[in-house]
Amino acid sequence: MTRRRKILLGVGAVLLLLLLYLFAWPVPIEPIVWEAPTFDPEVWKTTGTLATAERIELPSGHGPEDIEVDSEGRIYAGLDDGRILRWDAVDKEPVLFADTGGRPLGLDWDQHGRLLVVDASEGLLAIDGEGKIEVLSTECRGQPLRLPDDLAAAADGSIWFSEASQRFGIREWKHDFFESKPNGRLCVWEPATKKAREVLGDMYFANGVAVDPGQEFVLVVESTRYRVRRVWIAGERTGEQEVIIDNLPGIPDGISTGSNGIFWIAIASPRDPSLDGMAGSPWLRKLLFRLPTFVHPAPKRTARIIGIDRDGKVVHDLFDPKGERIWVVTSVQERAGHLYLGSLADHAWARIPVP
Repeated sequence: MTRRRKILLGVGAVLLLLLLYLFAWPVPIEPIVWEAPTFDPEVWKTTGTLATAERIELPSGHGPEDIEVDSEGRIYAGLDDGRILRWDAVDKEPVLFADTGGRPLGLDWDQHGRLLVVDASEGLLAIDGEGKIEVLSTECRGQPLRLPDDLAAAADGSIWFSEASQRFGIREWKHDFFESKPNGRLCVWEPATKKAREVLGDMYFANGVAVDPGQEFVLVVESTRYRVRRVWIAGERTGEQEVIIDNLPGIPDGISTGSNGIFWIAIASPRDPSLDGMAGSPWLRKLLFRLPTFVHPAPKRTARIIGIDRDGKVVHDLFDPKGERIWVVTSVQERAGHLYLGSLADHAWARIPVP
């Protein structure tokens, strides 16, 4: 066999292996076909900016996914390493409030002044003023929680929370984006039974949760469908559900109840035309999944929050296209005249006066 032929055979074998890897190598996802809604950026007119937000750096760690403020004005943030830090004032160094040993995500307060936490690996938790942790639930409808994401407490003591994915955990959350199946659900933990039941299943990366001040409905974000769904929990429409706003300008993450009938939505990243373009091509998403992660679509360095009324009408749209003060905004909480912004990726949180 000639040297040239050996080289050609070797190159051919490498190319064959590469093709087999790109098109046939098993992957842990089974993407589905879906149709991304047509996005027109001209429809969205910003009403303000986030470029003037006050940035508060973390002393260590990163990813303050959600921010909460207690009745004394102290500020809490859960970090990627399990710690929950407390700032007694914005200009003071934080102290360690608690350590869940997992990945704290959504935060809220219950009727007893306890900090409620949904932890991606530890489940639904309640933490008293001394930092003592009580596990409320690690399952919903008898099924173990895989990726609980956000929560909101209701006036009757029940706790509404989302599970983004029943297939993938926190370290694999991008798998669910590639797959784009309805793997998520909305659950409620009830104090009478001390158990969680499923209220709405087949959700597309169920994320942020907010309870209507009138206790009539719950809002829950579906991140991979760019929309917010409403579930009626009281009144004549109890049990009904509908989409309150869709075709958002980016990937929605957290949602919270503000003042004057406003609900605040955190937009973690703008829409990615390449991802929308692959919605109808599961094989292409599998191919992309097999490539090194550095070529995968990644969140853009922007910051955006949107305020809607109870009918889904946009009232506020605050945007910083450069993400100068904070980026990958995953939560927004209105407290005492300020909007507190959390981030899954940044090394800081931020706040800005309510517009």
